[in-house]
Amino acid sequence: MRQRAVRNLAKLDATHARVTRILDAAAGGKNNFLADEAMVCRFDQVAPVAKTAARAVLQFLTRVVRHLAADEGIDQFLIVGSGVSSGLPPGNMLHDQARAASAGDPRVLYVESDPMVVTLAQATVEPFTDLVRVVDGDVREIDDLLRDQVVQTFIDWDRPLAVLLLSAHGVDDDEYAHYVVKRLCHAASPGSYLALLHTTFDGVPPELRPAIHDVLTMTLPGLTIRSRAEVEALLDGLDLVAPGLVWIPRWRPVEHDLACGEDPCASGNYGALARIS
Repeated sequence: MRQRAVRNLAKLDATHARVTRILDAAAGGKNNFLADEAMVCRFDQVAPVAKTAARAVLQFLTRVVRHLAADEGIDQFLIVGSGVSSGLPPGNMLHDQARAASAGDPRVLYVESDPMVVTLAQATVEPFTDLVRVVDGDVREIDDLLRDQVVQTFIDWDRPLAVLLLSAHGVDDDEYAHYVVKRLCHAASPGSYLALLHTTFDGVPPELRPAIHDVLTMTLPGLTIRSRAEVEALLDGLDLVAPGLVWIPRWRPVEHDLACGEDPCASGNYGALARIS
Protein backbone atom coordinates (compact mmCIF):
# COMPACT_ATOMS: atom_id res chain seq x y z
CA MET A 1 0.00 0.00 0.00
CA ARG A 2 2.95 2.34 0.60
CA GLN A 3 4.01 1.89 -3.05
CA ARG A 4 0.46 2.64 -4.16
CA ALA A 5 0.49 5.82 -2.04
CA VAL A 6 3.72 6.98 -3.71
CA ARG A 7 2.25 6.26 -7.16
CA ASN A 8 -0.94 8.12 -6.33
CA LEU A 9 0.90 11.15 -4.96
CA ALA A 10 3.00 11.29 -8.12
CA LYS A 11 -0.21 11.24 -10.17
CA LEU A 12 -2.02 13.82 -8.06
CA ASP A 13 -4.24 15.83 -10.41
CA ALA A 14 -5.50 19.10 -9.00
CA THR A 15 -7.66 19.71 -12.09
CA HIS A 16 -10.20 16.98 -11.27
CA ALA A 17 -12.53 17.00 -8.27
CA ARG A 18 -12.60 14.17 -5.74
CA VAL A 19 -15.41 13.24 -3.37
CA THR A 20 -13.42 13.71 -0.17
CA ARG A 21 -12.13 17.12 -1.23
CA ILE A 22 -15.59 18.22 -2.43
CA LEU A 23 -17.00 17.42 1.01
CA ASP A 24 -14.15 19.39 2.54
CA ALA A 25 -14.75 22.38 0.25
CA ALA A 26 -18.50 22.36 0.85
CA ALA A 27 -17.94 22.26 4.61
CA GLY A 28 -15.58 25.25 4.46
CA GLY A 29 -12.33 23.30 4.81
CA LYS A 30 -8.94 24.06 3.27
CA ASN A 31 -7.87 20.61 2.04
CA ASN A 32 -9.18 21.02 -1.50
CA PHE A 33 -8.43 22.51 -4.90
CA LEU A 34 -10.19 24.99 -7.17
CA ALA A 35 -11.70 22.07 -9.09
CA ASP A 36 -13.41 20.89 -5.90
CA GLU A 37 -14.74 24.37 -5.11
CA ALA A 38 -15.98 24.67 -8.69
CA MET A 39 -17.83 21.38 -8.28
CA VAL A 40 -19.60 22.72 -5.19
CA CYS A 41 -20.63 25.79 -7.19
CA ARG A 42 -21.97 23.59 -10.01
CA PHE A 43 -24.05 21.61 -7.55
CA ASP A 44 -25.39 24.81 -6.03
CA GLN A 45 -26.45 26.02 -9.46
CA VAL A 46 -28.56 22.90 -9.90
CA ALA A 47 -29.79 22.60 -6.30
CA PRO A 48 -28.38 25.02 -3.69
CA VAL A 49 -27.95 22.52 -0.86
CA ALA A 50 -24.34 21.30 -1.18
CA LYS A 51 -22.93 23.24 1.76
CA THR A 52 -25.82 22.41 4.06
CA ALA A 53 -25.67 18.75 3.04
CA ALA A 54 -21.93 18.66 3.81
CA ARG A 55 -22.63 20.03 7.29
CA ALA A 56 -25.30 17.39 7.76
CA VAL A 57 -22.77 14.65 6.89
CA LEU A 58 -20.18 15.93 9.35
CA GLN A 59 -22.79 16.37 12.08
CA PHE A 60 -24.03 12.80 11.54
CA LEU A 61 -20.51 11.41 11.81
CA THR A 62 -19.92 13.43 14.97
CA ARG A 63 -23.11 12.09 16.58
CA VAL A 64 -22.22 8.51 15.65
CA VAL A 65 -18.70 8.77 17.07
CA ARG A 66 -19.87 10.41 20.28
CA HIS A 67 -22.61 7.81 20.79
CA LEU A 68 -20.19 4.94 20.27
CA ALA A 69 -17.59 6.41 22.61
CA ALA A 70 -19.91 7.62 25.35
CA ASP A 71 -22.77 5.12 25.31
CA GLU A 72 -21.25 1.94 23.89
CA GLY A 73 -17.78 2.22 25.41
CA ILE A 74 -15.98 1.86 22.07
CA ASP A 75 -12.37 3.06 22.22
CA GLN A 76 -11.15 1.99 18.75
CA PHE A 77 -12.32 3.53 15.48
CA LEU A 78 -11.51 2.56 11.89
CA ILE A 79 -12.81 5.33 9.64
CA VAL A 80 -12.75 4.40 5.96
CA GLY A 81 -13.02 7.35 3.58
CA SER A 82 -13.80 11.09 3.94
CA GLY A 83 -13.27 11.19 7.69
CA VAL A 84 -10.36 13.65 7.90
CA SER A 85 -12.24 16.77 6.88
CA SER A 86 -10.73 20.16 7.70
CA GLY A 87 -14.29 21.50 7.47
CA LEU A 88 -14.74 20.56 11.10
CA PRO A 89 -13.70 23.32 13.53
CA PRO A 90 -10.27 22.99 15.19
CA GLY A 91 -10.43 20.57 18.08
CA ASN A 92 -13.64 19.02 16.73
CA MET A 93 -12.38 16.46 14.24
CA LEU A 94 -13.70 12.94 14.69
CA HIS A 95 -10.77 11.81 16.81
CA ASP A 96 -11.28 14.86 19.03
CA GLN A 97 -14.95 14.02 19.37
CA ALA A 98 -14.11 10.43 20.31
CA ARG A 99 -11.67 11.61 22.97
CA ALA A 100 -14.10 14.17 24.38
CA ALA A 101 -16.88 11.60 24.71
CA SER A 102 -14.75 8.70 25.96
CA ALA A 103 -13.74 7.83 29.49
CA GLY A 104 -10.38 6.59 28.21
CA ASP A 105 -7.94 7.24 25.39
CA PRO A 106 -9.58 6.08 22.14
CA ARG A 107 -7.47 5.18 19.14
CA VAL A 108 -8.60 6.40 15.71
CA LEU A 109 -7.31 5.11 12.40
CA TYR A 110 -8.31 7.02 9.27
CA VAL A 111 -8.12 5.31 5.88
CA GLU A 112 -8.19 7.62 2.86
CA SER A 113 -7.43 7.12 -0.83
CA ASP A 114 -6.89 10.74 -1.83
CA PRO A 115 -3.12 11.41 -1.75
CA MET A 116 -3.48 15.09 -0.86
CA VAL A 117 -5.75 14.34 2.10
CA VAL A 118 -3.48 11.54 3.33
CA THR A 119 -0.32 13.64 3.11
CA LEU A 120 -1.79 16.71 4.81
CA ALA A 121 -3.43 14.67 7.57
CA GLN A 122 -0.24 12.77 8.28
CA ALA A 123 1.60 16.08 8.56
CA THR A 124 -0.98 17.97 10.63
CA VAL A 125 -2.67 15.31 12.80
CA GLU A 126 -0.25 12.46 13.52
CA PRO A 127 2.64 14.53 14.97
CA PHE A 128 0.45 15.75 17.85
CA THR A 129 -0.83 12.43 19.18
CA ASP A 130 0.09 8.77 19.35
CA LEU A 131 -3.59 7.85 19.34
CA VAL A 132 -4.31 8.76 15.70
CA ARG A 133 -2.96 7.32 12.46
CA VAL A 134 -3.75 8.08 8.82
CA VAL A 135 -3.05 5.47 6.13
CA ASP A 136 -3.47 5.33 2.38
CA GLY A 137 -6.06 2.74 1.42
CA ASP A 138 -8.95 2.13 -0.95
CA VAL A 139 -12.23 0.42 -0.12
CA ARG A 140 -12.07 -1.11 -3.60
CA GLU A 141 -9.00 -3.03 -2.40
CA ILE A 142 -10.48 -4.12 0.91
CA ASP A 143 -8.29 -7.21 1.40
CA ASP A 144 -5.09 -5.20 0.83
CA LEU A 145 -6.43 -2.51 3.16
CA LEU A 146 -7.01 -4.96 5.99
CA ARG A 147 -3.58 -6.56 5.47
CA ASP A 148 -1.79 -3.22 5.82
CA GLN A 149 0.74 -3.34 8.68
CA VAL A 150 -0.56 -0.20 10.39
CA VAL A 151 -4.16 -1.38 10.10
CA GLN A 152 -3.17 -4.74 11.55
CA THR A 153 -1.13 -3.39 14.46
CA PHE A 154 -2.65 -0.04 15.44
CA ILE A 155 -6.06 -1.66 15.98
CA ASP A 156 -6.47 -4.49 18.50
CA TRP A 157 -8.62 -6.82 16.42
CA ASP A 158 -9.32 -9.05 19.42
CA ARG A 159 -11.36 -6.27 21.05
CA PRO A 160 -14.54 -4.48 19.90
CA LEU A 161 -14.11 -1.54 17.55
CA ALA A 162 -16.25 0.73 15.41
CA VAL A 163 -15.88 0.72 11.64
CA LEU A 164 -17.24 3.79 9.88
CA LEU A 165 -17.67 2.93 6.20
CA LEU A 166 -18.01 6.30 4.46
CA SER A 167 -16.86 5.40 0.95
CA ALA A 168 -19.22 2.64 -0.18
CA HIS A 169 -20.24 5.08 -2.94
CA GLY A 170 -16.81 4.36 -4.46
CA VAL A 171 -17.76 0.72 -5.16
CA ASP A 172 -19.92 0.48 -8.27
CA ASP A 173 -20.21 -3.31 -8.24
CA ASP A 174 -23.02 -4.34 -5.90
CA GLU A 175 -21.60 -7.81 -5.31
CA TYR A 176 -18.25 -6.38 -4.28
CA ALA A 177 -19.95 -3.75 -2.11
CA HIS A 178 -21.67 -6.58 -0.23
CA TYR A 179 -18.31 -8.31 0.07
CA VAL A 180 -16.74 -5.16 1.56
CA VAL A 181 -19.38 -5.01 4.29
CA LYS A 182 -19.12 -8.73 5.06
CA ARG A 183 -15.31 -8.60 5.04
CA LEU A 184 -15.24 -5.75 7.55
CA CYS A 185 -17.79 -7.45 9.78
CA HIS A 186 -15.87 -10.72 9.63
CA ALA A 187 -12.60 -8.98 10.57
CA ALA A 188 -14.14 -7.22 13.59
CA SER A 189 -14.59 -9.03 16.89
CA PRO A 190 -18.06 -9.61 18.41
CA GLY A 191 -19.39 -6.51 20.13
CA SER A 192 -18.11 -4.25 17.38
CA TYR A 193 -20.17 -1.78 15.34
CA LEU A 194 -20.44 -0.85 11.67
CA ALA A 195 -21.66 2.60 10.66
CA LEU A 196 -22.62 3.19 7.04
CA LEU A 197 -23.04 6.46 5.15
CA HIS A 198 -24.31 6.37 1.57
CA THR A 199 -25.31 8.93 -1.06
CA THR A 200 -28.72 8.63 -2.70
CA PHE A 201 -30.95 10.37 -5.23
CA ASP A 202 -34.13 9.33 -3.40
CA GLY A 203 -34.80 12.85 -2.17
CA VAL A 204 -33.96 14.62 -5.43
CA PRO A 205 -37.01 15.98 -7.29
CA PRO A 206 -37.48 14.10 -10.58
CA GLU A 207 -37.09 17.28 -12.62
CA LEU A 208 -33.59 17.87 -11.17
CA ARG A 209 -32.22 14.35 -11.49
CA PRO A 210 -31.09 14.58 -15.15
CA ALA A 211 -29.08 17.75 -14.49
CA ILE A 212 -27.46 16.36 -11.34
CA HIS A 213 -26.76 13.05 -13.08
CA ASP A 214 -25.04 14.89 -15.94
CA VAL A 215 -22.86 16.88 -13.52
CA LEU A 216 -21.82 13.71 -11.69
CA THR A 217 -21.13 11.78 -14.89
CA MET A 218 -18.82 14.48 -16.18
CA THR A 219 -16.96 15.22 -12.97
CA LEU A 220 -17.26 12.18 -10.67
CA PRO A 221 -17.72 9.15 -12.93
CA GLY A 222 -16.83 6.71 -10.13
CA LEU A 223 -19.56 7.89 -7.74
CA THR A 224 -22.24 5.25 -7.18
CA ILE A 225 -25.73 6.34 -6.16
CA ARG A 226 -27.97 3.79 -4.44
CA SER A 227 -31.63 3.76 -3.44
CA ARG A 228 -32.82 3.06 0.08
CA ALA A 229 -33.58 -0.54 -0.84
CA GLU A 230 -30.07 -1.00 -2.23
CA VAL A 231 -28.44 0.54 0.84
CA GLU A 232 -30.66 -1.56 3.08
CA ALA A 233 -29.50 -4.66 1.21
CA LEU A 234 -25.88 -3.87 2.11
CA LEU A 235 -26.89 -4.11 5.77
CA ASP A 236 -28.87 -7.32 5.39
CA GLY A 237 -28.45 -9.62 8.38
CA LEU A 238 -27.02 -6.95 10.67
CA ASP A 239 -28.65 -5.78 13.90
CA LEU A 240 -29.42 -2.10 13.33
CA VAL A 241 -29.29 0.31 16.24
CA ALA A 242 -32.39 2.53 16.56
CA PRO A 243 -33.57 4.44 14.59
CA GLY A 244 -32.24 2.13 11.84
CA LEU A 245 -31.51 3.25 8.30
CA VAL A 246 -32.67 6.86 7.99
CA TRP A 247 -31.86 10.20 6.42
CA ILE A 248 -28.78 11.33 8.31
CA PRO A 249 -30.40 14.36 10.04
CA ARG A 250 -32.89 11.89 11.59
CA TRP A 251 -30.22 9.70 13.16
CA ARG A 252 -30.38 10.66 16.85
CA PRO A 253 -30.66 14.39 16.10
CA VAL A 254 -29.73 17.15 18.48
CA GLU A 255 -31.47 20.51 18.41
CA HIS A 256 -28.38 22.70 18.10
CA ASP A 257 -27.64 23.75 14.50
CA LEU A 258 -29.08 20.64 12.84
CA ALA A 259 -28.27 20.95 9.13
CA CYS A 260 -31.14 19.87 6.85
CA GLY A 261 -33.25 19.35 9.98
CA GLU A 262 -36.39 20.72 8.35
CA ASP A 263 -35.79 18.86 5.09
CA PRO A 264 -33.81 15.68 5.90
CA CYS A 265 -33.84 14.33 2.34
CA ALA A 266 -31.89 17.44 1.26
CA SER A 267 -28.88 15.87 2.99
CA GLY A 268 -28.69 13.41 0.09
CA ASN A 269 -27.45 10.63 2.37
CA TYR A 270 -28.72 7.69 4.34
CA GLY A 271 -27.01 6.60 7.51
CA ALA A 272 -27.17 3.63 9.87
CA LEU A 273 -25.34 1.98 12.73
CA ALA A 274 -25.30 -1.79 13.19
CA ARG A 275 -24.04 -4.15 15.89
CA ILE A 276 -21.68 -6.91 14.82
CA SER A 277 -22.38 -10.11 16.72
